[in-house]
Amino acid sequence: MENLQTKADEILRCARALIIRGGYNSFSYADISNVVGIRNASIHHHFPSKADLVRKLVAQYREEAAAGLAELERNVSDPLEQLRAYVGYWESCIADGTHPFCVCALLAGEIPVLPEAVVLEVRAHFRGLCDWLTAVLERGAVQGRLTLTGTAQADAELFMATVHGAMLSARAYGDTTTFGAITRPLLNRIA
Repeated sequence: MENLQTKADEILRCARALIIRGGYNSFSYADISNVVGIRNASIHHHFPSKADLVRKLVAQYREEAAAGLAELERNVSDPLEQLRAYVGYWESCIADGTHPFCVCALLAGEIPVLPEAVVLEVRAHFRGLCDWLTAVLERGAVQGRLTLTGTAQADAELFMATVHGAMLSARAYGDTTTFGAITRPLLNRIA
């Protein structure tokens, strides 16, 4: 049974890399088969359809993100430092290429053509991230550590959009330093 789980995890890792490289419609089970070294039928055994595969991938991604934010909450108490750590995580991932883009941000751009099950997971990711950012911004404002320009939720949406937009800009310019050039002023404005 462990080998089956390992293959499913390998398929998910491969699909994630392929989505980050080119989006939902840029890959097929044949592409995964070539990378992972298994037949298409074996992939279908684990994930009957591409929609099942990507829905599971996004659900797993959401769990990882939630765990990462919970870890951040446990280890960093200051709201401003939490935001800096969040941005710093992405800056490091973009710089070293480990996770150069948020899977859900990429998929959000494809929502009109995504299966509904995947859309629901992507939207849930954004709602969860916005909820966390809203809570951090509210705490920071109450503590006098952060300056809001609107409501905490509106500023959370702005923060989230800026971070994801900075990912797009870094990719568009082919320059990893673009991310920090965009996000540093954001952090300075709210500090």
